[in-house]
Amino acid sequence: MPSLRPLRAPERPSDATLLATWRGGTVHLWGWDGHATMPLAWLDRARWAFAAHSGRFASLDIPLPDGQTIEAATIRLDSDATGPWLLSLTRADRSDPIAWLAAVARLADSTVRGGYVTPTVQPEHDALVARWRPVNAPMIDETLAALVGSMPPILLPDPTDPTTVADIHATLVDSVARHRLAVGRWRPSVTGRAAAAAATRAVFRALSTGDPRVSSGPHDVAVGMIATTLDRRRRRATGDPVVMPRVRLVVPEDLLDDWDVCLELVDELDPGRWCSADDVWDATPMALELAGSTEHLAALESELITAASAVAARIDTLEPFAAAHEPSSIELDLDAADRFLEQAPAELERLGIELIGPERLVRGNFSVRGTVAGNPTEQRAGFNRDAVVDWRLVVAEGDDSSAVSAAELARADTAGATLLHTGRRWVRIDPEALRKARQRLDEHTRQHGVVDAVTLLHLAAAGELDAPERETAPPWSVELLAGLPDDRLVEARESERFAGALRPYQRRGLAWLRFLEHLGLGGCLADDMGLGKTATALAHLQCRPGPHLVVCPLSVVHNWFAEAARFTPGLHVVVHHGADRDLGLDGLVPADLVVTTYGLLPRDLGQLATVEWSTVVLDEAQQVKNPATRAARAVRALRAGQKIALTGTPVENRLAELWAILDAVNPGLLGSREQFRHRYARPIERDGDAAAATRLRRITQPFVLRRSKSDRQLVPDLPDKIEQIAWAGLSSEQAVLYEHVVQQLLTDAEQATGMRRRGLVLAALTRLKQICNHPAHALGDGSRLHGRSGKLARYDELVDELLDVGERALVFTQFREMGELLRRHAAERLELRVPFLHGGVTRKRRDAMVAEFQAGLGPPLLLVSLRAGGTGLNLTAASQVIHYDRWWNPAVEDQATDRAWRIGQGRTVVVHKLVCEGTVEERIATLIDEKRALANTVLGSGEAWLSELSTAELRDLVTLDTSAVQP
Repeated sequence: MPSLRPLRAPERPSDATLLATWRGGTVHLWGWDGHATMPLAWLDRARWAFAAHSGRFASLDIPLPDGQTIEAATIRLDSDATGPWLLSLTRADRSDPIAWLAAVARLADSTVRGGYVTPTVQPEHDALVARWRPVNAPMIDETLAALVGSMPPILLPDPTDPTTVADIHATLVDSVARHRLAVGRWRPSVTGRAAAAAATRAVFRALSTGDPRVSSGPHDVAVGMIATTLDRRRRRATGDPVVMPRVRLVVPEDLLDDWDVCLELVDELDPGRWCSADDVWDATPMALELAGSTEHLAALESELITAASAVAARIDTLEPFAAAHEPSSIELDLDAADRFLEQAPAELERLGIELIGPERLVRGNFSVRGTVAGNPTEQRAGFNRDAVVDWRLVVAEGDDSSAVSAAELARADTAGATLLHTGRRWVRIDPEALRKARQRLDEHTRQHGVVDAVTLLHLAAAGELDAPERETAPPWSVELLAGLPDDRLVEARESERFAGALRPYQRRGLAWLRFLEHLGLGGCLADDMGLGKTATALAHLQCRPGPHLVVCPLSVVHNWFAEAARFTPGLHVVVHHGADRDLGLDGLVPADLVVTTYGLLPRDLGQLATVEWSTVVLDEAQQVKNPATRAARAVRALRAGQKIALTGTPVENRLAELWAILDAVNPGLLGSREQFRHRYARPIERDGDAAAATRLRRITQPFVLRRSKSDRQLVPDLPDKIEQIAWAGLSSEQAVLYEHVVQQLLTDAEQATGMRRRGLVLAALTRLKQICNHPAHALGDGSRLHGRSGKLARYDELVDELLDVGERALVFTQFREMGELLRRHAAERLELRVPFLHGGVTRKRRDAMVAEFQAGLGPPLLLVSLRAGGTGLNLTAASQVIHYDRWWNPAVEDQATDRAWRIGQGRTVVVHKLVCEGTVEERIATLIDEKRALANTVLGSGEAWLSELSTAELRDLVTLDTSAVQP
């Protein structure tokens, strides 16, 4: 008997010691005072004996070292609780056997923490049991070897007990792993089929609870497959060869030869390492390489015999494998091959055995395929918008070599054959599928023999058309089905009457619009803002006979009028808006171009819908993204030879917006709203369906031309600067304030002279600029901002658009008060804390603002007062510049713009200058444009030149054009 140190415990003999004995895979605790065992009552009171709360009383015969056997009252600890209990003991609580077990438990804990464990599912006592097993590792093996020599004899007193130290370690590894998973509340996510998911949950439960038994049920087959997979993983971890059986079907080239079914073995993780059954039986180098050594060759033989027995029991044509001494291959005649193909794929899948099919065997999943064959223009004089399609059946999508002739299909249909030899291929035929395919072929030939462009795109999106050949198909069909990428469009020249020069990408856009018009189709020009969509559209309209209608927001009506006057001065333009608009057709029909608003269109639809418009242009087409609005319904009621949408954001939030815009210009292109939601929107937005996204892109690509100004190939001389006026109207409140200041100015200017007159003029002009900005700016009363200023509303539209496309922008104002109002407006409307760089900002804070903005931190807007930010700043993180109010010296304005448009800028800089139409701002903007080249010499360095104007000139400069006032 070894020397044992007594342990402290309440109400027990002073010299008693708690001992441990390993029996039947569990620990038994018992007390010994050197002469007799302790009673069960003493064990019941031992505080540490029940630490795991899973002890059970038992009686055990224990052999002693002197040859005697005693009957001890014991507490048997369940195996799943032993490891955690041992790890929880303090040194004072350990006798030699328990201390030794605690050392093994610490090794088990290190094994689990180091990941040297693998799950297994194996049969035990007529049940499947899931356990965690250690895997081989040098450190673990060395420690176990040391523990063998230090194990107290009393722990395994029976020399006939086969238990080893490795067995004890494995049991404690399982106990520790379960405890760690239970404490961590392990809940692995499970997906897949119902049976597989149920089997996985049953195995997970058995690995993480006290009960290691895997619950049985309908998922037993799936549990068996999991057990096989885990066993292969365990064997691989221990260095054994892990191979999987598979079946190969060899199809004869000669119609009269037999088919061969061969057994093979393949490395589980490396499909390139495999051998045939014959290789195994003949011990060829390929088999030895797969086995790893001659000793492991027997394992390959066992795998083959097991697989042969399994497939013979499930597949009647493979029954000869069961009687074969060395199963290898079976020859099948045509009938047997037919039965094999009917039965084997599903059965082999259930067994987890791969079936390798031949390259020359094609499954007869027939599809209807079409080819755009010719141009019916020769047959139908003057009609060039349709295409002829030839239809056929194929058995492999996109592979012409597997097409089956009509005669072969007819013979197979008549004979009821399920295997058809055609060309150098065998085709597996489902007679019912063949009958339905031939029916679809007849329907397509009858219904889609001659198709229009939209139908052609639908068929292509459904995958039923081959790419058209340029030699035989109409040229337009080749371009349409290719998606009309921008870099493949041939540039179209603008008319000689066009007053300006389009950029190359604008000329490609013009060619695209003309191409669609040739087919009687509309499109959506979705270039980034600032790339000149308006100029491109005007060049297109100038080449077409009128009348044309432009529908746009009120804020850009003047922009269309001004741009038409600039680029197409030969067009007669009528703005259909305002209380004095012509309500009859006489004022519209003679015009080449009519401009109206989305708000007015539904009210005057009875008049506008009676005109047969040559072209309808929908500017800022996101206005019709909700098809239920009155404006969207009115747009659809207009009659036109072509409808064009212009927008920088064809999709702002949901794909339904794209449907609404394209349906407005090409009704029916994407089906009904519900069909679009079912076919595209839900699969793409909810499930991320890549195939649905591809189909949608294929059918919409020809109708949406989207270019980004960040594309250096688009504008080769980037970085470029594009300047444009953002027109705004005055609100009624602004108009009243404006008129009052104008009347007072003209009165004072008539009476005053000299310096006093100059002071009065400049003060009044500043006051007018403040009124154009916002009434709250002019009044300085801190009043409400929203809904009172036409310029602020136009500013909001610009900000929304640049936020939608992820741009960063500088916003300049010459007034610190207006900057504070804009900062307040951003906080109220967008919940953005926009920084404002002005003269009162310290140098340190100024540098921090610039650094944060350049680094892309914080809000995408930076407010800058014109004087504080006009020079000395590098703000190239911004690609947009907004001048909320303009400094009437162009040189100062250009210096501010140059904060973004400078060396280091890699993108086109778009400059938006907010101008209230019909006001002093518009008239001075015109003067600036006319005199910009002479700014330094004629205009000087400030605004003093304005104060020198005569009273008559002042009247022309400041008088309000009331037609520009927003109702």
